[in-house]
Formats: sequence, structure tokens, C-alpha cells
Amino acid sequence: MSSSSTEALSRLLTPELLAQLERMELVSRKIFRGRMKGERRSKRKGQSVEFADFRNYVPGDDLRFIDWNLYARLDKLFLKMYLEEEDLHFYALLDDSLSMDFGDPTKLHYAKQLAAAVGFIGLCRADRVRIESLGQTLRQPGPVLRGRHSLWRMVEYLEAIQGGDSVPLVDGVKNFCLRNSGKGILLFISDLMDKQGYESAFRFLLAQQMDVYVVHVLSPEELDPELQGDLRLIDCEDGEHAEITVSRPLLDRYKQTVAAFVDSAREFCTRRGMTYLLTNTNIPVEHFVASYLRQRGLVR
Repeated sequence: MSSSSTEALSRLLTPELLAQLERMELVSRKIFRGRMKGERRSKRKGQSVEFADFRNYVPGDDLRFIDWNLYARLDKLFLKMYLEEEDLHFYALLDDSLSMDFGDPTKLHYAKQLAAAVGFIGLCRADRVRIESLGQTLRQPGPVLRGRHSLWRMVEYLEAIQGGDSVPLVDGVKNFCLRNSGKGILLFISDLMDKQGYESAFRFLLAQQMDVYVVHVLSPEELDPELQGDLRLIDCEDGEHAEITVSRPLLDRYKQTVAAFVDSAREFCTRRGMTYLLTNTNIPVEHFVASYLRQRGLVR
């Protein structure tokens, strides 16, 4: 472990938060068949060590699981069934566009912290974890990680993600979906600021049949700006500009527009079975995970 890796980890996760995350686990609202044995109890019946139930024997069943004591008493063949442990695939997809590189801390840094926190929970439970960004996935796809020893690889990958990509939301999400066809939990973290909208991008996510959580992250300045006077506003992504005079009525209309945007995104997600969560960079990541995500059923 290098000193640079240790510093990168400290920028994302504090020791206190790591200790808190170790006691949590990810929860899926759907049953996903894992590829490897993990540390999570499945609702499926399998062949692990903890007894679950009996069922009638049918020709072709494995004779090793017949309960011969029950056969001696009832003269009928029954198979013993067990709770199976399985792994889960957790994806975190980060928006790394220019608009995410705003605020203090930046929205992108907040997204990295959140992805690292939830990803670490998955690593501690032997789940398969993959973290990617909308732009980075085109050049350097994120590795599939498993086990807490993979924490350093996850941190290094997150540190390499830099804001400034101009990949449209729909293109980045489409590419992610084409490359990740497996089922699992997806945490999509974005400010949803794209002139083409977010609807087409979200439809690609819906087609994946994943457990989708949309974290809409904004900065406090975007939610409640403190501006006044004559200003020249420049769009950081396409360079378009507008000259305005900031007045109280204008600020009121701006806040109404933001509220309508948030309500529209929440309604779009809710009506289609995706979980929508709004946050801002002033809310500590540890509070967001322990409170917001726990309430919405992603962690316990």
C-alpha cells in the first residue's frame, strides 16, 4: 500500500466511516442469481449448510439430499432444502461531465465519496462491485472487484476519474448498459444537467431490469444561489452565455424552476419503479448512507 493510496482513501472515506460501513450490507428488492458463493442469504433454496424446508422427491433429484430418517418413519421420499448464500452485483455509475466539477466540495467528489462508501459495503460482503463513469467507461472500463482487499483498486480507479467529459447523458448510459448486461443494483449519481434531458438515458436503465437508485446531487449554490446585480452567465459545457440582471423576482422564478425540475425527475423515476433521492454536497456522506439509503432500503 503506497502513501498516495492511503491519502486517496482518506480523501474519500474516513476511518470512522469505514468502521460504520463494515457493519452494513446491501439489500436488493429483487432476487438475482449470483455467479459465485457470497455472504448473503438468498430467498432461493439451495444447497448450503442451513436447513430451510423439505419437498417431495422427484426422479432426477440428487439422492445425497434425501432425508432417510424421514423415509424410515413415513415410507416417503423427501429432499432436504437449505438456504443458499449468493453474491450480488453492485454497479455505481458516476456522471463526470463538466457541470459535476462545480461546488466546494465538487459534486463529482461527493459522487466519488458516495460510490466508495456503498462499494465498500459490497466488498465487505463479498459482492461483485463495479464502478464506472459516463466518460471513463469508454476509455478505461472499471474492473469487477470482489473482497475487501480490492478496496485499494476501487480507490485508485475513483481517483483517476476527472471531471470534464462532454459525453451526453444518453450516450454514456447507453454504453454502460451495452457493456453491463448483468442484473444487480445500480447507483446512478448525477446532477442530471443535460440539454438533451435525462429521460432517454433512464429508459436504457429500465431495459436492464436492474434495481436502480438515482442519486440527484446538486450544490447548495444551485439550490439557493446568492447572486445579485448584472451578471454574464456562461454554460460550462457548451460555452453558451447569457447576460442577466439578478433581482428577487428572478431568483424566485429560478427556485421554482429548480423545484419543478426536481419534482419532474422524482415523478419520472417513481412511476417507473426507480428510487429517486435528492441530496446536496453539504449533507455528509456518512449521514446520507446511514439515513437516506437505509430508509429507502438499499442498505441495512
